[in-house]
Amino acid sequence: MDFTFSEEQQAAAEAARGVFADVAPDAVPSPALSSGPVADDLDRALWARLADADLLSLLLAPEHDGAGLDTVALCLVLRESARVLARVPLLESTAAAAAVQRYGDPRTHSALLARAGRGESVLTVAAHGRTGHDPAERAVTARRDGDTWVLDGTQTAVPWAYEADLTLVPAHTGDDRSVLALVPRGHPGTGLAEQVSTSGERLGELRLDGARILAREVIDAAGAWEWLRDLLATGTCALALGLGERVLAMTGEYAGKREQFGHPIATFQAVAVQAADRYIDLRAMAATLWQAAWRIDAGVTGALPVSGDVAVAKIWASEGVRRVVQTAQHLHGGFGADVEYPLHRYHAWAKQLELSLGPAAAHEETLGDLLAAHPLA
Repeated sequence: MDFTFSEEQQAAAEAARGVFADVAPDAVPSPALSSGPVADDLDRALWARLADADLLSLLLAPEHDGAGLDTVALCLVLRESARVLARVPLLESTAAAAAVQRYGDPRTHSALLARAGRGESVLTVAAHGRTGHDPAERAVTARRDGDTWVLDGTQTAVPWAYEADLTLVPAHTGDDRSVLALVPRGHPGTGLAEQVSTSGERLGELRLDGARILAREVIDAAGAWEWLRDLLATGTCALALGLGERVLAMTGEYAGKREQFGHPIATFQAVAVQAADRYIDLRAMAATLWQAAWRIDAGVTGALPVSGDVAVAKIWASEGVRRVVQTAQHLHGGFGADVEYPLHRYHAWAKQLELSLGPAAAHEETLGDLLAAHPLA
């Protein structure tokens, strides 16, 4: 088997490296220096450059002016974005557009998809439920009323809620189906309450009180939310991998220069062993990530459903990114907390990714349930 990335996938990653080359992590607003959100908007200049490089339309089909690439290509680009702490809703907007393309009515949403691919419309997803721990689709109820759906409930920690033009909101119906509603910002019957993430970004608590959404703006196809949820989780694992790789590289550079007793600390066995352990974490994170990303698009029937591969990737990403930044802080000493040095920013972003992914124990339980339901022959 050939495990190398395709030419198209490698080209997407190379284009991303070119766009992100001018992004300085030192200049990313620091959550340690603000009691509120670090910024009032996303990085619009970077967003425009991503659009110009056709990196916002990776998953869109050519008829929507997209590249027609796959989840692996998206994850390669997301990995590059995390290395520089890019403040853009690349994952959320791309994933939402991909779900609309895959499960929505193309006649209704063709113009929206083209605008999203050009960066003219920003999309996000309310994927964290009412508390951040319960299933997102259970946090909002949806009932059909003629040509509209009526939504009631609350979704917490919606990323880029104040900047997005549309939020894709999962909800459950009376017959226990999941639907996805495209909710415009400021729509009647909706409200936003400001929240702040661990990384200092502004989030929104989205409240829906009898919000009426036209039926054509609601996706009720079977499996749509499950597919989008797996894509978001896998993309978050890609962000964790990119961030972890950059942090370990920073740690190696620092340990090679920092001297104690007349020798670089990188030559000490205890330091080398800790760095090697984190390298193993990153390799496991990468292997499980690419397996999950491939399964999302491959349509291959395996011993377990796609959610099993996603659960394994989440286990490694959630635990791995935490261990990488903790080791980095330990080996940097007090220098790692210096607000003039970018490591504390990476630490805050890593913690936010870990919280977004959820605890590894929960994913292990999910994996156990899948194994029980799908016994291996």
